[in-house]
Amino acid sequence: MTMQPTLHKEGENPGEPGNPQPSDGLKAGLKNRHLSMIAIGGVIGAGLFVGSSGGIAKAGPAILISYALVGAMVVMVMRMLGEMAAASPDSGSFSAYADRALGRWAGFSIGWLYWFFWVVVLAVEATAGAVILEGWIPAVPQWGWALIVMVVLTATNLISVGSYGEFEFWFAGIKVVAIGAFVIVGLLAVFGVLPGSDNPGEGFAHLTDAGGFLPNGAGAILTGVLMVVFSFMGSEIVTLAAGESEDPRRAVTKATNSVIWRIAVFYLGSIFVVLTLLPWNDPSITEKGSYVAALDSIGIPYASGIMDFIILTAVLSCLNSGLYTASRMAFSLGERGDAPKAFAKVRGNGVPVTAILASVVFGFVAVFFNYISPDKVFDFLLNSSGAVALFVWLVICLTQLRMRGILMREAPEKLTVKMWLFPYLTWATAAFIVFVLGYMFVDEANRQVVSLSLLVAGVVVAIGLVLDRRRKALAARV
Repeated sequence: MTMQPTLHKEGENPGEPGNPQPSDGLKAGLKNRHLSMIAIGGVIGAGLFVGSSGGIAKAGPAILISYALVGAMVVMVMRMLGEMAAASPDSGSFSAYADRALGRWAGFSIGWLYWFFWVVVLAVEATAGAVILEGWIPAVPQWGWALIVMVVLTATNLISVGSYGEFEFWFAGIKVVAIGAFVIVGLLAVFGVLPGSDNPGEGFAHLTDAGGFLPNGAGAILTGVLMVVFSFMGSEIVTLAAGESEDPRRAVTKATNSVIWRIAVFYLGSIFVVLTLLPWNDPSITEKGSYVAALDSIGIPYASGIMDFIILTAVLSCLNSGLYTASRMAFSLGERGDAPKAFAKVRGNGVPVTAILASVVFGFVAVFFNYISPDKVFDFLLNSSGAVALFVWLVICLTQLRMRGILMREAPEKLTVKMWLFPYLTWATAAFIVFVLGYMFVDEANRQVVSLSLLVAGVVVAIGLVLDRRRKALAARV
């Protein structure tokens, strides 16, 4: 007789019905306002500010379709993840669900790959922040700023989960207010009603007046998809953080239900404003960056300095969340026996100190390689983690397909959030993710990223399968 996966592992205490509380040593130190802002700010990465100009240059106004396609995919993935997280909040999120639904090897593999992704991101964001800070205060070298940023945010995470939440609340708040103001002011300038604006207020004319809406052909939309897909990574963080909140189920449900308008306003809305303020082929978009160019077209003074501050905030937010996310995934892996047991130990303040320090040490090592070997070692780390976002989303799809049956059989009352048109939209989302990965492989600019990511994923999966087989053999002997 084959054992069916269960919703909760043996010895696991899911908490009181309707309001599960952390029972694994972590403390409910995140307030509802923290979770709300983490959910809103989680979809706004530094990649939106920095990488959008490249996508606009490749696809023109059609980059809006690229953002819409990826945004729709993220909405579907978040809906699936929300279904599972609302039913069973867990600090390991999709890794823990894959463990239960697909097997120990799946939870092991995607958990370690996700951890690897975020510790590499720590190095990328620390370096990006250091570049901005060195420009402001050149007396401190770039490596010194990177060290300072890493130490400060490590200390923040070590104090308590509440201090992480408070920092993220303000970091995310600045991003949200900045983009909201940009969209409102930009739209006023687009229609020529912003007092003192230098922009001619052409309305929607710039969407078609420079070679049409598809100036580089329909194929550029897919190229744009590849360029923007990674700027959406981070939307799933709220489901990890929910396990340390006052009301996990409510937080996850709220975040899942609001993801559509968040993506519509912050991504599609802000890029739409850029494209209506300036022709897509205006040289200033690539020279200064899309948002700085747009602010300059309005006549906003010190636009470059303003954007540097906002980008620095986004970088620090990403660093702060990256360290939190990596440490909680390491904690969950340790708790499930897929990482050293020390990772699962917490101090009196409910913080998994060893998991945090292990994550930040790897981040420091990656920063070190970024300075001494940027074209070899660090380039390998960056490329080999580049497609992990897509792997994570694909695993979420496959896990939800199996998890729905488990939930229906064991606890149907916990299905407070449901994936739309199940299983058709789940399969369609998974197929789109596979298509994007395949297109990356045939695209020369992305072939190395997907190839190295697949290589690393293959090695991790192989290790997971071997360990799973050993566990089963040991259990059979007993």
